[in-house]
Amino acid sequence: MNFPLFIARRLYRGEDTRQSASRPAVLIAMWGIAIGLAVMLIAVSVIVGFKGEVRNKLVGFGSHIQVSNLNVVRSYETRPIAVSDSMMSGWGSHREVAHAQRFSTKPGMIKTADSFQGMVLKGVGEEYDLDFFRNHLCEGEVPVFSDSITSNRVLLSRTMAEKLHLKTGDKIDTYYIQENVRARRLTVAGIYQTNFSEFDNLFLLTDMALVRRLNRWEDDQVSGVEIRLHEGEKLDECTWLLASEVMGRQDRLGEELCVRNVEQLHPQLFAWLEILDVNIWVILALMTGVAGFTMISGLLIIIIERTAMIGVLKSMGAGNGMVRRTFLWFAVFVIGRGMAWGNAIGLLFYLLQRYGALFKLDPETYYMDTVPVAFNPLYFILLNIGTLVASVLMLIGPSYLIARIHPATSMRYE
Repeated sequence: MNFPLFIARRLYRGEDTRQSASRPAVLIAMWGIAIGLAVMLIAVSVIVGFKGEVRNKLVGFGSHIQVSNLNVVRSYETRPIAVSDSMMSGWGSHREVAHAQRFSTKPGMIKTADSFQGMVLKGVGEEYDLDFFRNHLCEGEVPVFSDSITSNRVLLSRTMAEKLHLKTGDKIDTYYIQENVRARRLTVAGIYQTNFSEFDNLFLLTDMALVRRLNRWEDDQVSGVEIRLHEGEKLDECTWLLASEVMGRQDRLGEELCVRNVEQLHPQLFAWLEILDVNIWVILALMTGVAGFTMISGLLIIIIERTAMIGVLKSMGAGNGMVRRTFLWFAVFVIGRGMAWGNAIGLLFYLLQRYGALFKLDPETYYMDTVPVAFNPLYFILLNIGTLVASVLMLIGPSYLIARIHPATSMRYE
């Protein structure tokens, strides 16, 4: 039998422990652990959810990887590349690639009776995956876009619709500047809302045939190709793989191709997301420290109160190591109970926010209207193990106070 564990269990479950002077200290220590773990779980859940939501919206608008013209780095007035069906089949045949789709862009301006707005017309065809926009559709419908027929129908954001006082079915006049000003009248078929202002304030989706005609391109010329992966974790690996395939390669018109992933296209946003990781580590360190110090204070109070018991155990032959292990086991029971409450609070917050959306955000600042949360089983397990290990390790030093207690001097505590 593990004698220290047996004594610790009797101490923890004993009636005298519930009525002792150290009871408030034990409760404070337990709730310190609970609140610390709950805060860590909530912080990790929110940060992981926020980063995932931002990444998903970036990927939804532009996929994981883009192949475009090497001579145009950051411009919506793009130089085209000629992309054949065989090139699309080759890129889409990779095991990591889920889908490949062509697109074309044309910057212009929307003008209504009382307002105007700059925009980018993004042309897509039948092969384009529009599930992202269907999931964020607010009004109307997502049209069936074509790369051969012009329907003059567009999908625009709620932000732009509110600025220009538009609704589904309205006609809008758009203007494009090349050698001269060209105009097109389009019909609002649907309105979406992603709360991602950088894109909501800019893009209108329409037929690729219309954009190709405005750009005066040939049938196989496009602004680029978007490639979506099965697993975003393999982004760098797949980027290098595709880049090695197109490096030095030219299309039939002599234009060189360039491969860039979503992190390279939007470095400022991903740099911002990396800063959030620093916040996570700061929160984890602070909460671990708070939980550990509350446990240290609780353990010291328990040791002082149980001085007489320590003296009795030593007089019966128990060594300092055995007595220390007894009180460390007692601390583990307190920590375990605190962790159970912490997990319950953290999971309750996750469920309420995930399905009830209790806490709101300003979409103009945070790109979403509610606090996003995500449950990662690996992070959940690591946080629990880390909390238990860190708390117990912080208690090893204070437990050496037991070595200073002698059986003779402990009699005064009777």
